[in-house]
Amino acid sequence: MELRREELVRYILPMREGGSLPGLAEASDGFRYVVKMAGAGHGKKALVSELVGGLVAKGFKFKVPELVLLDLDSTFGITEPDEEVQELLRKSEGLNLGLHFLDGAATFDPAVNSIDGLTASKIVWLDAFLTNVDRTRLNPNMMIWNKELWLIDHGASLYFHHSWRDAEEAAKDVFPYIKTHALLPYADRLEEADKLMRQAITPRTLSKIVDFIPEEWLEEEGSEISATERREAYRTFLTRRLAASRLFAEEAIKQRNML
Repeated sequence: MELRREELVRYILPMREGGSLPGLAEASDGFRYVVKMAGAGHGKKALVSELVGGLVAKGFKFKVPELVLLDLDSTFGITEPDEEVQELLRKSEGLNLGLHFLDGAATFDPAVNSIDGLTASKIVWLDAFLTNVDRTRLNPNMMIWNKELWLIDHGASLYFHHSWRDAEEAAKDVFPYIKTHALLPYADRLEEADKLMRQAITPRTLSKIVDFIPEEWLEEEGSEISATERREAYRTFLTRRLAASRLFAEEAIKQRNML
């Protein structure tokens, strides 16, 4: 896995579909990105969730837009007339996160687009593993691009870090919110998916993914928890959750049987 770093050079427009008001922008490499801002919503925690969630999905061989670290300086977007956007850009000076813009992509709708049971089961397993609460029927966060399925927007993953409760205990969460997952009705091979997914990634890979988190995203002024302790909490959560996958897999099977 690689993680590039570029500078934002041109603000194009706000994307008001998302609650955190991401923006479409061009970077110094000439590509356009959907930019998740450090000053929006849950701030840097959402960037950590987006980065870790996206890299974990890539580790499982799902298609995810390239994730790129993006520097935003004080002159970026200075001509934007919207005061709300200007305030967001001011709060987001520094390091942000971009997802390569999938030009012409269409939203995946499981009621319209076909998906096989094993793929659906693997995606349900992935989101239970990440504790991602935001791949619902109303907001599937999946796209069809070049006739292939792409996963986007993992910013609502890893919700244990909003309270910083014990990472080992959080790893055992059965994740009952899986009942709202857009693909749960189609996930008829969850037991098989659990076996395959546990074999598809190693604790070492998960640990390397955690090492990609920028130090400045782990720092929080006034907090008694250090950046090093936060990084280790993410590492503990992911590696212990992989070992305890049977817990959330069985919950997903139970919730599907209740549909």
